[in-house]
Amino acid sequence: MSAPERVFIGLGSNLAEPTEQLRQALHGLRQLPATQWAGVSGLYLSDSLLPGQPRYSNAVAALDTTLAPLALLDALQRIENEQGRVRAERWGPRTLDLDILLFGERLLDEPRLRVPHYQLHLRPFVLYPLAELVPGDFTLADGRALSELLRACPFQGLERAGELA
Repeated sequence: MSAPERVFIGLGSNLAEPTEQLRQALHGLRQLPATQWAGVSGLYLSDSLLPGQPRYSNAVAALDTTLAPLALLDALQRIENEQGRVRAERWGPRTLDLDILLFGERLLDEPRLRVPHYQLHLRPFVLYPLAELVPGDFTLADGRALSELLRACPFQGLERAGELA
């Protein structure tokens, strides 16, 4: 059996009681096989990237897992589907979005999964919650320092709204 790897999952929702959707997702994450719960950031509210959509509730969860990356992705998509996720339009409103942000020290570029997440550096609603879960000198597997990414991605349109768990 391989050693567990620390994985960070981005959570987002802007439909059907978004904060409750995130709480239900946390319950699902805690039930994943071959996975140990390691923590969750605070709750953040963010403006949608597209005009006309409701605000999002966001958080980042940390897990230690021995699941393979695509097995974890499949498990996350099952949780999304169980919570009513419909993939009708890209970047459309959603009941739940679970993204693998980081997977240990891995760099992945596969048709279904890119790690670190390909838009991580553009998303304050991911970077700021992630910063709550890692040391201040944290460096991503691709060599980028989280502190530099935070400086380049301002906290605008984002509000810390308390604790989720």
